[in-house]
Amino acid sequence: MTNTRTANMALAFSDEQGMILESAKSFCRDQSGMTAVRGLLSSESGYNPEVWAEMVALGWTGIAIAEQYGGSALGIGSTIPLVESMGRHLLSTPYISTTIASQTLQRGGSEEQKSAWLPRMVEGTVATLALLDNEDWGATTTSCTLSAEFELRGTKLLVNDGAVADLFIVLANHNGAQVLVLVEAADLPAEALSKKVLIDETKRACNVCFDGIKLSADAILPNSESALRDSRLIGALLTAAEATGSSAAALDVVVAYLTSRIQFGRLIGSYQSLKHPTVEMLIGMDSARTLIYHAATIVGDEALDQDAEIACRMAKAQATDALLFAGDRGIQFHGGMGFTYECDAQLYLRRALWMQHQYGDAQHHRLHLANLLLN
Repeated sequence: MTNTRTANMALAFSDEQGMILESAKSFCRDQSGMTAVRGLLSSESGYNPEVWAEMVALGWTGIAIAEQYGGSALGIGSTIPLVESMGRHLLSTPYISTTIASQTLQRGGSEEQKSAWLPRMVEGTVATLALLDNEDWGATTTSCTLSAEFELRGTKLLVNDGAVADLFIVLANHNGAQVLVLVEAADLPAEALSKKVLIDETKRACNVCFDGIKLSADAILPNSESALRDSRLIGALLTAAEATGSSAAALDVVVAYLTSRIQFGRLIGSYQSLKHPTVEMLIGMDSARTLIYHAATIVGDEALDQDAEIACRMAKAQATDALLFAGDRGIQFHGGMGFTYECDAQLYLRRALWMQHQYGDAQHHRLHLANLLLN
């Protein structure tokens, strides 16, 4: 009989997380109402620079960065309440991209690299990861290369916030091994960036061509292998936290409609055929919320262990499935109006479709979980 592995299921909510959650709730509600969200859909950057500056002033960009670099050293788990609130109010900024990049650098960079860039990220410098050169998050190889002369060759796909990033952390092959290298946006020609149209109009991404970019040996992160593994898992966790918040918002939209729309003389929320899926939405969202805060409890500053990996993968699989279900039912319950651009419900389905494939979809993570839990 195959032995099953019981993961660490600790769950705690610190005072710091509670304060961040309360602050983030009010901030995101005030700064990202639906009118503001829709007003940014057609904007160039997809976010309000003034709101980003306020987030920097509040110290949120330094939450998970060590004190010696100007951060608060509260750990990546303390960013989860903030990201969840951002998801609930569809507040889009470069926060997630920069946080993942800062964690990658903090975990894999040299002291010189960290001293040069982490204080700047605390102060609002935008950074992002450039990992994909095909559409498979499960790919174990990359076609981007760094030659013996330290010249990059290759194009990265769907780089989040690439158009506004000051720093790229690029995955490439070098001397037979995968490495992460630092590339400054100032070194790229304007034609290197090709903006892409995304299903989620609140997000921004572009393809980036790194052909001919010459670097030095100092651009390589010395601990690239472990940093790459951790950054993928942290990316999955932050995406899960944002998706959980968006699931709660989609549920709010559904409940508001079910308790106000009258058909055949009755509120449509009184019909069991609509009550039951709504309860499923609630259960899915609550399950995701439990899993993201469980992961926040056990993911620390050190290299992520097997329990942390299990927690991140479980959170991502559950949260994005919950949002996909909520977004789909939100449109279905609104009937024909749900398919129109003016209906807010479509924003959540668009986000669900985009988030499914950020840092691996549910099937990808459950495939890994099967090996982790059942072997």
